[in-house]
Amino acid sequence: MIKPALSVAVKAARAAGTVILRRMARLDAIPVTEKDRYDFASEVDRQAEGEIIKELRRAFPRHAILAEESGAQGKGDTVWVIDPLDGTHNYLRGIPHFSVSIAQLVRGQAELGVVFDPIRSELFTASRGGGAFLNDRRIRVADRRSLEGALVTTGLPFRQREHLDPQLAMLRSMLVEAGAEDVRRTGSAALDLAYVAAGRCDGYFEPGLKPWDLAAGQLLVREAGGHCTDFTGGDGFMHNGHVVAGNIKVVDAMLACIRPHLTTALR
Repeated sequence: MIKPALSVAVKAARAAGTVILRRMARLDAIPVTEKDRYDFASEVDRQAEGEIIKELRRAFPRHAILAEESGAQGKGDTVWVIDPLDGTHNYLRGIPHFSVSIAQLVRGQAELGVVFDPIRSELFTASRGGGAFLNDRRIRVADRRSLEGALVTTGLPFRQREHLDPQLAMLRSMLVEAGAEDVRRTGSAALDLAYVAAGRCDGYFEPGLKPWDLAAGQLLVREAGGHCTDFTGGDGFMHNGHVVAGNIKVVDAMLACIRPHLTTALR
């Protein structure tokens, strides 16, 4: 049976998706602000986030919120972590690959997660101990035993260019030394993690992410039988933003390629 809180999160994600799709017809008319170098937010991000918060507040007025655009609101054991439009760069360029990401954390532990792709109407959901699903169909991570022949996804660190050289060295090691078949850079961390959970790609790694990029997707991976670590193999990825995901064998193989190129900032 679906948890009531998950139903609320799904409703909130769909409401945000409606806002996002409605505004796609006039992308050139959307006001955009630059939060930081190469880091943009649009009016659509803020409107979609407002819809999510409205739905969550209606059902859970005392819960805290951590949202990408409006920041932290309230305090308490239960926190909703929100990325209203993960893949803003894609969206503003008309590239149809982006998502809404919502997670509920209780005392720091993810209890449920939703990643919604409004373009494809694909709804990824997970609850702790309840499995991971795509449109009500249970999903599992791929059953690959090594990086040989694997499809790896990643994202390049536009906020922290100092991570670029070690990341490219890690990627080269995966492709050349470990024999991974190919790499994708899609522009939505939440969907990258959802695709790992669904077995569409074998592994994912990226440095410099934020909690709202990861919170829902990492639960999807874990509930789909996968594994998430930071670049040292620990569980600090929600705090340091450096994540590796896949099944346990692929994660171990990726970590073997990552470790020789770790800098102090990536540990």
